[in-house]
Amino acid sequence: MKKSSLPIIIALLLSGCSVTPEYQAPDTISSDAVFMNQGDHENTLNESHWWKQFNDPQLDKLIGDMQAQNISLQIAAERVKAAAAYQQAIASLKIPTISAGLGGGSYGISEKDPLLGAAVAGISLPISDQKIELIDKSQQVYAVGANVSWKADLFGQLDALDQAAQIRQEQAAILRQGVTTLVTADLIHNYLQYRGAQARLQIADKNIADQQASLDMVVTLVDSGYSSDLDLAKARAALAAMNASKTALQTAEKVHLYRIATLLGEHPRETAQRFNAAPLPQVTGKIPVGLPSSLLKRRTDIALAEREMAAINQELGASMAKRYPDVYLTASPTTLAGNVDELFSSGSSSWLAGAGLNWTLFDGGRTEAMIELQQVRFKQASLRYQHAVNSAFNEVETSLMSYGNSLTFHQQLQQAAEQSHIAVDKAKHLYQAGLIDYLQVLDAQRQQHQLDDAAVIAKLNIAANLVMVNKALGGDWQVQTSELTSCVDCGKP
Repeated sequence: MKKSSLPIIIALLLSGCSVTPEYQAPDTISSDAVFMNQGDHENTLNESHWWKQFNDPQLDKLIGDMQAQNISLQIAAERVKAAAAYQQAIASLKIPTISAGLGGGSYGISEKDPLLGAAVAGISLPISDQKIELIDKSQQVYAVGANVSWKADLFGQLDALDQAAQIRQEQAAILRQGVTTLVTADLIHNYLQYRGAQARLQIADKNIADQQASLDMVVTLVDSGYSSDLDLAKARAALAAMNASKTALQTAEKVHLYRIATLLGEHPRETAQRFNAAPLPQVTGKIPVGLPSSLLKRRTDIALAEREMAAINQELGASMAKRYPDVYLTASPTTLAGNVDELFSSGSSSWLAGAGLNWTLFDGGRTEAMIELQQVRFKQASLRYQHAVNSAFNEVETSLMSYGNSLTFHQQLQQAAEQSHIAVDKAKHLYQAGLIDYLQVLDAQRQQHQLDDAAVIAKLNIAANLVMVNKALGGDWQVQTSELTSCVDCGKP
């Protein structure tokens, strides 16, 4: 072989010829398409940190602390590290493995050894009866050496496995982003429900006070003979129902507080100390007209499904490369001597080099079966991707529809509340004129308080549906470290 051809052979070994099928990410989400249920909302959508529309510093700080403390997020971050370590381990298969060693030992040669026994026992000379030992029976050996081995990736098997590992690392990062979205949405929901329960408790206290006044009046009327025991039973039942609803609201308040504490990874007592008295946050931003459906590409499930297809395609390439031979190169330079002083002296060096080829000619169809398996997995992954896209469209459409209806419902309740205020004013005037009794005034006030409670629930529905819309659209919900440090004291009592 001519020396001039050696660089060409080395270049071919290094470059190889990948048999992995070409992969192109599916483009099933049109950037021109828009969602159906968008209404005519005017304000812009905050693609990052959309919860600032609530204009609540305590909520902002809770989210920052939660993203720094949440245990599920810490587990997801460790998964990213594990995926990175795995990818590094796979990538190392593409480069030569070098090992070094040193050692020493001694051994004795048997006089009965068929090859060296005579040399150890001694050879008699013709001119003398004395035997001469040609080699010593006891021997020492010391060696220092290295071993270099390398598998030439001629058909891209190792490169395909490396690419698959890199994609798995990307999936771990995408999954962490998805966990961030889930726990942040959960925190926002529970915080809003916590504040909503507090607002409803205030209304319940007003209702109980009014119902107690009504009961006291009925008792007076019964004692005076102007009312019946039936009215008294109704008044007592109404008061008991109000007290029961307050107990349920107190339970809901604690449940949401404990859930917030779990998300923060702390004791509920610590979490309770975080909160100032504050009203239910109001939404200051809305969903814009003409949301492009391409926003769905930010969703975790769609991104994971697409990366799964890419990873399986690389694993398919690695299986296809098994059809072709593997080429191995090895080299083992060594120094060997009978004592340490001579290890690095002239003439102590030795070496061993070799090249080999391994080609599976028959395996009972195992290689082809594995290729078919990967092809089926890729088909399944593509179907799961399409299913994820369809489910995402439906989820966004549903959340947008619910959000729009919740706005309409709140407007209708506001109209009812306005009429209830008018009714209370008229009842007071009629009572002052002596045209109705005070029970009718109290009844009008109870209806007004009930509508006030329903209005709080309607506001909660708007906020909950806004969370659903932003969750369905995906996006980056990660609070940056710089933002956390710049808001150390925001929202503190």
